[in-house]
Amino acid sequence: MSLNIAIDQTATPTISLTGRLDSNTAPRLDEALDRLLAGTPMLRLVFDLSHLEYLSSAGIRCFVRARKIIEPRGGRVAVVNPQPGVRKVLDIVKAIPSGGIFKNVAELDAYLDDIQRQVQDNE
Repeated sequence: MSLNIAIDQTATPTISLTGRLDSNTAPRLDEALDRLLAGTPMLRLVFDLSHLEYLSSAGIRCFVRARKIIEPRGGRVAVVNPQPGVRKVLDIVKAIPSGGIFKNVAELDAYLDDIQRQVQDNE
Protein backbone atom coordinates (compact mmCIF):
# COMPACT_ATOMS: atom_id res chain seq x y z
CA MET A 1 0.00 0.00 0.00
CA SER A 2 1.14 3.54 -0.63
CA LEU A 3 1.17 6.64 1.50
CA ASN A 4 -1.19 9.58 1.09
CA ILE A 5 -0.01 12.87 2.59
CA ALA A 6 -2.46 15.73 3.16
CA ILE A 7 -1.21 19.00 4.61
CA ASP A 8 -3.51 21.53 6.26
CA GLN A 9 -1.61 24.77 6.76
CA THR A 10 -3.99 26.54 9.10
CA ALA A 11 -2.84 28.13 12.37
CA THR A 12 -1.32 24.82 13.48
CA PRO A 13 -0.07 22.95 10.41
CA THR A 14 -1.31 19.36 10.35
CA ILE A 15 0.04 16.54 8.24
CA SER A 16 -2.48 13.71 7.83
CA LEU A 17 -1.02 10.37 6.78
CA THR A 18 -2.97 7.50 5.23
CA GLY A 19 -1.53 4.08 4.41
CA ARG A 20 1.96 2.86 5.23
CA LEU A 21 4.96 4.91 6.32
CA ASP A 22 7.94 2.69 5.56
CA SER A 23 11.28 2.76 3.72
CA ASN A 24 9.49 3.04 0.37
CA THR A 25 7.22 5.94 1.36
CA ALA A 26 9.27 7.86 3.97
CA PRO A 27 11.19 9.83 1.28
CA ARG A 28 7.87 11.34 0.16
CA LEU A 29 7.14 12.52 3.70
CA ASP A 30 10.68 13.90 3.96
CA GLU A 31 10.10 15.92 0.77
CA ALA A 32 6.79 17.25 2.10
CA LEU A 33 8.46 18.19 5.40
CA ASP A 34 11.29 19.96 3.53
CA ARG A 35 8.77 22.09 1.64
CA LEU A 36 6.69 22.83 4.74
CA LEU A 37 9.58 23.59 7.09
CA ALA A 38 11.50 25.68 4.55
CA GLY A 39 8.95 28.47 4.88
CA THR A 40 8.16 30.55 7.92
CA PRO A 41 9.60 29.02 11.09
CA MET A 42 6.80 27.22 12.88
CA LEU A 43 6.46 26.39 16.53
CA ARG A 44 3.88 23.64 16.24
CA LEU A 45 3.37 20.74 13.89
CA VAL A 46 0.74 18.03 14.24
CA PHE A 47 0.82 14.62 12.62
CA ASP A 48 -2.66 13.09 12.33
CA LEU A 49 -2.17 9.32 12.20
CA SER A 50 -5.81 8.25 12.30
CA HIS A 51 -5.44 6.47 8.94
CA LEU A 52 -1.81 5.35 9.20
CA GLU A 53 -1.82 1.55 9.17
CA TYR A 54 1.89 0.80 9.46
CA LEU A 55 4.99 2.59 10.75
CA SER A 56 8.58 1.43 10.25
CA SER A 57 11.89 2.81 11.49
CA ALA A 58 12.20 4.87 8.30
CA GLY A 59 8.92 6.59 9.16
CA ILE A 60 10.02 7.17 12.73
CA ARG A 61 13.09 8.97 11.39
CA CYS A 62 10.74 11.45 9.67
CA PHE A 63 9.11 12.32 13.00
CA VAL A 64 12.48 12.62 14.75
CA ARG A 65 13.78 14.84 11.95
CA ALA A 66 10.77 17.17 12.28
CA ARG A 67 11.38 17.38 16.04
CA LYS A 68 15.06 18.24 15.51
CA ILE A 69 14.05 21.19 13.34
CA ILE A 70 11.12 22.52 15.39
CA GLU A 71 12.06 21.87 19.02
CA PRO A 72 15.31 23.89 19.12
CA ARG A 73 13.17 26.93 18.24
CA GLY A 74 11.03 26.26 21.31
CA GLY A 75 8.40 24.49 19.26
CA ARG A 76 6.63 21.19 19.61
CA VAL A 77 5.64 18.25 17.43
CA ALA A 78 2.49 16.38 18.39
CA VAL A 79 0.82 13.21 17.17
CA VAL A 80 -2.95 12.72 17.25
CA ASN A 81 -5.22 9.75 16.61
CA PRO A 82 -2.60 6.99 16.32
CA GLN A 83 -3.94 3.52 15.61
CA PRO A 84 -3.14 1.00 18.39
CA GLY A 85 -0.27 -0.70 16.50
CA VAL A 86 1.28 2.60 15.48
CA ARG A 87 0.87 3.95 19.03
CA LYS A 88 2.68 0.90 20.38
CA VAL A 89 5.62 1.50 18.01
CA LEU A 90 5.81 5.18 19.03
CA ASP A 91 5.72 4.21 22.70
CA ILE A 92 8.45 1.60 22.30
CA VAL A 93 10.94 3.80 20.45
CA LYS A 94 9.93 7.05 22.16
CA ALA A 95 10.08 8.95 18.86
CA ILE A 96 7.58 11.42 20.28
CA PRO A 97 7.76 12.29 23.99
CA SER A 98 4.87 10.73 25.92
CA GLY A 99 3.32 14.17 26.47
CA GLY A 100 3.17 14.69 22.70
CA ILE A 101 0.84 11.85 21.75
CA PHE A 102 -2.88 12.57 21.98
CA LYS A 103 -5.93 10.34 21.48
CA ASN A 104 -7.61 12.96 19.30
CA VAL A 105 -7.57 16.63 18.31
CA ALA A 106 -9.92 17.60 21.17
CA GLU A 107 -7.41 16.25 23.70
CA LEU A 108 -4.60 18.18 21.97
CA ASP A 109 -6.69 21.38 21.97
CA ALA A 110 -7.46 21.01 25.68
CA TYR A 111 -3.75 20.58 26.38
CA LEU A 112 -2.86 23.67 24.31
CA ASP A 113 -5.58 25.72 26.03
CA ASP A 114 -4.17 24.72 29.42
CA ILE A 115 -0.63 25.72 28.40
CA GLN A 116 -1.82 29.12 27.20
CA ARG A 117 -3.75 29.71 30.42
CA GLN A 118 -0.64 28.86 32.45
CA VAL A 119 1.43 31.37 30.48
CA GLN A 120 -1.19 34.09 30.92
CA ASP A 121 -1.42 33.39 34.65
CA ASN A 122 2.35 33.78 34.97
CA GLU A 123 2.48 37.15 33.19
